[in-house]
Amino acid sequence: MKTQIFDQTGKEIGQALLPKEIFGLELSSDLVYQTVFSQTANRRQGSAHTKDRGEVSGGGKKPWRQKGTGRARHGSIRSPLWKGGGVTFGPNNAKVFKKKINKKSQRKALLMVLSAKAQKNLIVLVDKLKIEKPRTKEMGEILKNLPCKEGKCLIVLPVMDKNIILSARNLENVKVMQAKDLNVLDALSCKYMVLPKESIKVIKETFVSR
Repeated sequence: MKTQIFDQTGKEIGQALLPKEIFGLELSSDLVYQTVFSQTANRRQGSAHTKDRGEVSGGGKKPWRQKGTGRARHGSIRSPLWKGGGVTFGPNNAKVFKKKINKKSQRKALLMVLSAKAQKNLIVLVDKLKIEKPRTKEMGEILKNLPCKEGKCLIVLPVMDKNIILSARNLENVKVMQAKDLNVLDALSCKYMVLPKESIKVIKETFVSR
């Protein structure tokens, strides 16, 4: 599959052949769904917690004697029936939400998402992406010149570039990450993907060659 290559000014400077092993896969919705489900479950903190009757304080003795008072019998003020007592069937932080999916499936799902984006012309390939000093305005101008004006944009860098990261962090609907950290959830959360040419090499080494 061929695609256009742009420079930072948005000018088309040529065409490039996208690797078939990365951008030529057929989409499997089931596999992509399983990967997204696994990722979202693994990011879930599960910090909500309520105390049951064994965890609340107090209630060391019987509130009143069993018979003769005319009141209902109770054994502890820690009972869920009492105000300040334990909670029945409340959320518990001991619950594990993690869902396992093997790495081979995760990589394949990512390549399927990249292939789908390439088929819809949502991959914006640039010759290089370089900024001398961190400037949000300059980064905004670069993205405005590229064909990714509408919708959220994900910039995929071949290596860590502090100037690019600092320049893009205050831009709305723009996210920056390294190619080696690319995943299905982040790829799907953005409409466009801006890739310097070197990023494709990193993606191939990280997700295909292994």
